Amino acid sequence: MLDLASPSNFPLINPEIVSEEGAVVAEEGCLSVPDFTEKVKRAARVKVRAKDRAGKTFELEADGLMAKALQHEIDHLNGTLFIDRLSPIKKSIFRRKLKKALAETA
Repeated sequence: MLDLASPSNFPLINPEIVSEEGAVVAEEGCLSVPDFTEKVKRAARVKVRAKDRAGKTFELEADGLMAKALQHEIDHLNGTLFIDRLSPIKKSIFRRKLKKALAETA
C-alpha cells in the first residue's frame, strides 16, 4: 500500500481500479468540457493498482475527493469523460447546451 499521509506528487503508471465500494453522487466538471458541471455517480472508495517509476507494482486505497479524482483521471486514460457517465436524458441536455454555446461563439 502507498502511504498518502504526507501528500506528494507521485506517478501512477498504468493504473487500474481493482475494486470499488459504495456509491456517491456529486457535482463534477472537467477542463476538457469547460463551463459544464453535472452530478455523477462514482464509487465512494476505490483500490487502485499501478506501477511506480521503478516499475514496481503497488496498490492504494482512497475515499472522498482522492477516490473521485482517481476515478476521473483513470477514466481519461481509458478515453472516457464524465459526460459519458450521464443518463441519456442528461447527455441530450448537454448536447443542446454545447450546440448553443458553439453557435454563440461562431
